[in-house]
Amino acid sequence: MAEVRYRGGSNVAMKLPPHHFDGAVKFYRDTLGLTVSDHGESKLVDFGPIRLWLDRCPQFSQAELWLEVVASNRDAAATDLGGKKVVRCDQIEALPEGFRGFWITSPADVVHIVSEDKQ
Repeated sequence: MAEVRYRGGSNVAMKLPPHHFDGAVKFYRDTLGLTVSDHGESKLVDFGPIRLWLDRCPQFSQAELWLEVVASNRDAAATDLGGKKVVRCDQIEALPEGFRGFWITSPADVVHIVSEDKQ
């Protein structure tokens, strides 16, 4: 098996029910004065070294934070994490065609996207 290394990624997604979405955008843009840009249905907040994505999620009743883990090799990470009994949850959200990654949850049910390092 190929060796795999992990590091924290720069993407954090805040999944928000519709009744919290506009308030969250106003908080980051107007209250804190951070730059907020449109990205389709999502907003991207310039949060220093973090890319904070605000996603409107009609199926959610409360906010959730989803984190990114970057793996040196996607296939090796899938094998490694599977061997460690980490729960895959690829059905949680579709990924773009050709994206080298997959979804997992931590033991505390925090969703993580595992993406392949582009370097």
